[in-house]
Amino acid sequence: DRAQRVADRAEPLKKQRFVKITDQKVILDEVSIQRARESAGYKGYVTNIASEVMDGHAVVAAYHDLWKVEQSFRMAKADLRARPIFHRTRDAIEAHLTVVFAALAVARHLQDVTGMSIKKIVTTLRPLRTVTVAIGDHEMLVEPTISDAARAVIDAINSG
Repeated sequence: DRAQRVADRAEPLKKQRFVKITDQKVILDEVSIQRARESAGYKGYVTNIASEVMDGHAVVAAYHDLWKVEQSFRMAKADLRARPIFHRTRDAIEAHLTVVFAALAVARHLQDVTGMSIKKIVTTLRPLRTVTVAIGDHEMLVEPTISDAARAVIDAINSG
């Protein structure tokens, strides 16, 4: 339908999949439309891994887990605030990346054992701060009151 509207010039021309432009004439590309209809519902996977190493089912299974990698990058950027680095030496760059990936591994573990997002875990546990109050020569440790939500997170972490 959209391709027909473009061909009729009822809709502005952008890069359309099913439209051909020949000699300033805009027409429907019937061959492309038919090919798309025949392959509707099929999905292809391209890999450079030899079939002897990984069969088709394994490729599809690996592709289905790709969302975990994408989620990790989003987590590193948003929750862990990983940003571009301005280190010059190889040791400094490797140290920075090691810290980021270690934090990512810990964050993934916390998510797995609690079933909560890192943001939710941090929000729940942030109020739990112990304070040392010094009055004269006496020091007193003031511990926080642990909410039920915080207790659930702590218990999940301890059991995980």
